[in-house]
Amino acid sequence: MADQGGSQHGIARTSRVRTEEQKNRDLERIARYHELEDQVRARVAQGDYSSAVFQLTSKLLRLNPEYYTIWNVRRRCLISGSFSKPSAGSSCSTACLTSSPTATTAPSSISCLSSSSATTPPAPGLPTAGKSGTTADPTVAAAAEPPGAIESAPSEAESHDFTTLKSELAFTIPLLLESPKCYWIWSYRLWILQQAIARLRPALARTVWEEELGLASKMLGKDRRNFHAWGYRRHVVGQLESRSLQGSSMVEAEFAYTDRMIKSDLSNFSAWHSRSRLIPRLLEERAADEAARRAFLDKEFQQIREALNVGPEDQSLWYYHQFLVLNLVYPDKHPAMTPGFTVHDRVAYLKREIDEIKELLEDYADIQLIYEGLFEYTLYLCQLERRNPKADERADLVEWLAKLKQLDPMRRGRWADLEREHELTAGGSDV
Repeated sequence: MADQGGSQHGIARTSRVRTEEQKNRDLERIARYHELEDQVRARVAQGDYSSAVFQLTSKLLRLNPEYYTIWNVRRRCLISGSFSKPSAGSSCSTACLTSSPTATTAPSSISCLSSSSATTPPAPGLPTAGKSGTTADPTVAAAAEPPGAIESAPSEAESHDFTTLKSELAFTIPLLLESPKCYWIWSYRLWILQQAIARLRPALARTVWEEELGLASKMLGKDRRNFHAWGYRRHVVGQLESRSLQGSSMVEAEFAYTDRMIKSDLSNFSAWHSRSRLIPRLLEERAADEAARRAFLDKEFQQIREALNVGPEDQSLWYYHQFLVLNLVYPDKHPAMTPGFTVHDRVAYLKREIDEIKELLEDYADIQLIYEGLFEYTLYLCQLERRNPKADERADLVEWLAKLKQLDPMRRGRWADLEREHELTAGGSDV
């Protein structure tokens, strides 16, 4: 029997003794790391940002991608020599480099990064080459200039910068696979992408960002619910829509993308959330009139009701259903879908949704979220009609609250607060 003093949770501890050979290998790796670090510091202290220093940063970052100061040195090396010429907004001053000889993980100066690099997405599971699976060709990108533009092959300097930028993006991929949540890798990658905008013609820079959209798609293909990846995708799409990349609205394509992701996984909260954020722009760009907005709302309610019939225990579905309901209850805060609805219209919609949810109880009598929805929406209905609950509604509220107490006793304080707030105790008002 294992000694209980040497075990935790009934599992005996195992002794891990390193051999002398393993210790020596570790010491050699540590010595190599410090030697590289000392070389970089010594050269930077002399203002040396040559290709030799650049190669040293590659070796050091492969050993420790969390060493943010070395990422800043790498930026300086690119700006000082690897890129063909300086560009507006590309400088990374010496203030970006820490004066502390031992700092390795403290946040770097925001001035070193693009304004968009605050987002810290997780890494993808696979490297990417682009939406088509191929690496962009500068000569192909040059042919993608807008109609009427003078077509010309990229200059030698532009081709050089394009190759450098692509090489740097490729450099981060294996590091991301090893350290998918390392902020410094992602901030550097975003800085490189911003350099594409600063240094390349829009058509050529756009190919780089389109490949990044392919990366975001692969990230979500590996983990469809990854909200960091969804945020990163929105950032990339925002750049592709921007004037600097000769972009145009991608809202229709992104809305269709949420459709595909939801169909493959109804429980994808991030896809539902992204969908809700796209709707205002979608309807505005479609110049949707009152009839079109009503039809759109009907379709969205139909889609989420069908999803709830399949997974009424899924909180992400209820969040989206609540988003639609709030468009009815608070039109001033949610004006996108129902600007022309009368109070009568809103009441009719809400009554229909309450009736639909009540039907769920016939098959799912022990799902807490159904009772929470009924309780909340009934109070919304009273709010819209500017009245207190009727006697039959009050009886329903009391019954639903009793069921919630039974299904979720851990939140008894919340249920007690609702009882007092709405006078649903045994001696409460019958108004």
